[in-house]
Amino acid sequence: MQEIILVVDDDKAILNYTAKLLTEVGANVLTCNSPVKALSIIRDEPVAIVVSDYYMPEMTGLELFHRMREFSHSIVKILMTSKADLDMAVGAINSGEVFRFLSKPWQDAEMIAAVRDGVRRYRMLRASSEDMEFLLHALGQTIELKDTLTKGHCDRVATYAEIIARKLGLDMEAKHDIKVGSWLHDCGKIGVPEAILNADRGLNDEEMEVIRKHPLWGATVAEAANMPAMVVNIVLHHHEYYNGGGYPLGLAGQDIPLEARIVAAADVYDALRSSRPYRPGFSYDETRGIMQSMSGKQLDPAILATLFDGLEAHRDKSGDHPLPPRLN
Repeated sequence: MQEIILVVDDDKAILNYTAKLLTEVGANVLTCNSPVKALSIIRDEPVAIVVSDYYMPEMTGLELFHRMREFSHSIVKILMTSKADLDMAVGAINSGEVFRFLSKPWQDAEMIAAVRDGVRRYRMLRASSEDMEFLLHALGQTIELKDTLTKGHCDRVATYAEIIARKLGLDMEAKHDIKVGSWLHDCGKIGVPEAILNADRGLNDEEMEVIRKHPLWGATVAEAANMPAMVVNIVLHHHEYYNGGGYPLGLAGQDIPLEARIVAAADVYDALRSSRPYRPGFSYDETRGIMQSMSGKQLDPAILATLFDGLEAHRDKSGDHPLPPRLN
């Protein structure tokens, strides 16, 4: 069992005994006697299973499990309770909040079996998640086939958007949804004729009206696929302007969802840096200057500052900015 098992209990004797038991059967165990400290560990480490006591001074085990959602939905939760809490534990399992509960005092075999079942559950959840992520990524790449100028664009937008999200300290779930939203932000272009997408001339008003519909078409697809709200917001609002002059709804300022403002900045950055048949890609400094002129108009000034703050770490010796390695 290479997955990390975190045991949380304010009783150090039980904590140490449980850790020793699980370590002896090959588990990779971390321990913590504070739920608050446990949240810090979960934020920083890829924890697979949390085995927690119910009654603890700072918060209950169920409260800990609820707050863990900020960082991950795939962690498997095992609750240790007294027999007096049986109804509560059964209710938690029925609601999906807890995978297993162990009534104190538990038998060693019960704990080992619960953790092994938890590892199998975690691996199954991870496999399903990875399969879905592969499909969503493939969909984003498929959409790019319609537009010969945008190969690799969705991946690069996802990379730049995640740089912003990390600098803002967004949680794991938000970063994941922003990555998926970046892949799918132009999915509505599936309804735009290729003659318009690949035109080597300026578009007329009628053609521009077709282009302006792609966020609405894409949002309809994302909603039908039960995508998270953040993903739908990115698809629908990534062409809104901070001053209200964008489309499709003409939202302005903070009314534009944060995730859409993030992807909008990443989208513009990659568009400027990428070469087109009618112009080479702009340098890092040229791009920064152009985007600064958009600050407060097309782009959120704070998001723009965060993007370039994050990009500075990737500048090379020439002073330019190569594409950073893809972030996970």
